[in-house]
Amino acid sequence: MKKPGQEKIEENKFINMKTIRRADQHAVMEEIRKQGHCPFCRENLAKYHKSPILKEGKYWLLTDNQWPYEKVKHQMLAIYKTHVEHIKDLDPQAGAELFEMFGKVSKERNMIGGGVAIRFGSSIHGNYGSSVLHIHVHLVEPDLEKLNETEAWKFKFGQPKNYRKN
Repeated sequence: MKKPGQEKIEENKFINMKTIRRADQHAVMEEIRKQGHCPFCRENLAKYHKSPILKEGKYWLLTDNQWPYEKVKHQMLAIYKTHVEHIKDLDPQAGAELFEMFGKVSKERNMIGGGVAIRFGSSIHGNYGSSVLHIHVHLVEPDLEKLNETEAWKFKFGQPKNYRKN
């Protein structure tokens, strides 16, 4: 008989619990892990993602990141409307729609500059840094005023093989 705390933790193939950065995020992701489904698939999104959908196109949903990174002015997510985990599986027309959405929202929010990041896929060594493996794209305007004199704002791709968040 197993003692409390020794139960086998079931993995959820749609998320990566090792990349979670915040306590409030962890509580939601733990529920997603237990449910065993993808939190970014349309039928599940409203259960967990509490930021409103800002724009909806044929391929993408645009929303503010519910758990933004530190030292950012703006961070939005474009979530692909179909469950896809690799960039090779995106419809080529989705790129045009994505950049049109990002262009409009950057103008609306008067974003001076920033970056776009998309992580995709996984390997036998882990994934490439995403907490959710469903394709989503980050549009980020770092808050350069909040950075220290020698600090740069960075977006992580990949993680060490033995990575464990404290």
